[in-house]
Amino acid sequence: MPGMSATPVILTAAQRRVLKRRAYGHKTPHRDKVRAQIVLLAGRGYANNRIAARVGVHLDTVRCWRDRFAADGVDGLRDKKRSGRPPRFTPVQVAELKALACQLPAETATPLSRWSCPELAREAVTRGVVTAISPSTVRRWLAADALKPWQYRSWISVRDPHFATRAARVLDLYTGIWDGEPLTGNEFVISSDEKTSIQARCRCHPTLPPGKARMMRVEHEYTRGGALAYLAAYDVHHARVFGRCEPATGIVPFMALVEQVMTTQPYASAKRVFWVVDNGSSHRGQAAIDRLAKRFPNAVMVHTPTHASWLNQIEVFFSIVQRKVVSPNDFTDLAEVEQRLLSFQNRYNATATPFRWKFTTNDLHDLLARIDTHDTHDTHDTADTADTADHTPDTTPKAA
Repeated sequence: MPGMSATPVILTAAQRRVLKRRAYGHKTPHRDKVRAQIVLLAGRGYANNRIAARVGVHLDTVRCWRDRFAADGVDGLRDKKRSGRPPRFTPVQVAELKALACQLPAETATPLSRWSCPELAREAVTRGVVTAISPSTVRRWLAADALKPWQYRSWISVRDPHFATRAARVLDLYTGIWDGEPLTGNEFVISSDEKTSIQARCRCHPTLPPGKARMMRVEHEYTRGGALAYLAAYDVHHARVFGRCEPATGIVPFMALVEQVMTTQPYASAKRVFWVVDNGSSHRGQAAIDRLAKRFPNAVMVHTPTHASWLNQIEVFFSIVQRKVVSPNDFTDLAEVEQRLLSFQNRYNATATPFRWKFTTNDLHDLLARIDTHDTHDTHDTADTADTADHTPDTTPKAA
């Protein structure tokens, strides 16, 4: 019985160049290399059994790719689409699980604060949405719609009715303007606040310095040596810090800080010194404004809006203190904490430059406009929903 004749393969110059790049390319997948080599050898007239021996594949593999190339050219060397395993879950089940992930656990009487993939998988089985499902499948479904119910982000609303006016006054001071007039060289802006509860944590074992391929090591356990408050005042335009440590915060410690600054030149003889503070109990309300003005007539207290301590530049300095001085904390007692804080303050004053504050009144107006637009849109959506609910025709069957 005569044997099967091999399918003839005739290569064009262009096809040969493409196949050679695949056959000898360093980054070509192995399967594509093998297929390209089979076709190149077939184009040179080699028999199938000789190609199989030379490439190291089965004779049926050579026949397959030789026939595929003869029928479809270079495109025939690609893998055909496969149907794959039949889906185990219906689109309705997928949608129900995603809807569950978009609900708060408390709304479903589940004693959880937020969902995780294992908890969602367990809850879906409990509710009868699916008979069985793995957390990895849940994670894949949620990732398709960028759903991450285990993450959360806090937010706060603007409650101060005079937020825009008060915030604009602070931002204008940062740019050297007060009531529309530029500040003179004999007027200063001080940003002040308290950093509370700085603890003296004495580690049970000494902190180990870093070494080659080893970071600094700090013992987790510690004994408490008490806590103190660090009060600081920052000259916004001259990058100068005044600070002191006190056992606790309050009106008396804050006024002591004011005394420390206002009895120092050039602030003592300045025309005006603006004190930017938040609404903490040590300097809250009109009483604090009157108390400061009575003690120092050239001092003007300016409050940031409620929930807007981020407008106070001293918070930027406190973040530097937290990263460079306080954390990690390994102090034997409060005296060492105070000495470290005041020493860093002197070091900072020797090299500091003013912060590059980029948030301006224009940015403030844009932000508030976006918030107003968002609130208005939500209000209209709520009203439309209520209106639709009130006017939806009643389609409930009536009793005869």
